[in-house]
Amino acid sequence: MTDIREITVGVLGGTGAQGKGLALRWAKAGLTVVIGSRDAGRAEAAAEEVRTATGVGHVSGADNEGCASQADVVLVAVPWDGHADTVASLREQLAGKVVIDCVNPLGFDKQGPFALPVPEGSAAQQAAALLPDSRVTAAFHHVSAVTLADLSVETVEGDVLVLGDDREATDLVRALADAVPGFRGVYGGRLRNAHQVEAFTANLIAINRRYKAHAGLRITDI
Repeated sequence: MTDIREITVGVLGGTGAQGKGLALRWAKAGLTVVIGSRDAGRAEAAAEEVRTATGVGHVSGADNEGCASQADVVLVAVPWDGHADTVASLREQLAGKVVIDCVNPLGFDKQGPFALPVPEGSAAQQAAALLPDSRVTAAFHHVSAVTLADLSVETVEGDVLVLGDDREATDLVRALADAVPGFRGVYGGRLRNAHQVEAFTANLIAINRRYKAHAGLRITDI
């Protein structure tokens, strides 16, 4: 398997809380990271925040096209309402690359969060349909952005479910999870099973609101 320290990880939507948090942790772990945004200036500002917080220099910012072009592995952490358009526009730049979709299609009303229907079955399956030349996986759905951003929390406890149909790709994504102290990448099944993983985020949000926590997942007996 490719040594993750030899690759560049791109984060589309890296100016948002989840994307920036993962970029921060990967940079702290010594990985080379490119933060992407529709606005290159915002991306570079986020990259500067990460460089300052971690004291490392191997973090840069670019527009989404530049991020996708420069990176070997790309995390999609964009808002759900812009997911399809963003992914489809980068088909050429993402061809042949491992793509990690961590988008959760959720709605919110007075009763709280709930899963939204997706014609393709899940956000990850939508990405796979739009990126036929990429190796699409799904992971990092249940990670607290608040905890990721707080570097005083040195060990981020939790398991990261990794789904996909390409064994080499899921092994690589599991290694990216393992690079963050406290995380453990766990294979969670084929990409067709991504819906319930994405939807479970609504349950976690409800748990965290009730208990004022930043709960994640832990898989037992493995």
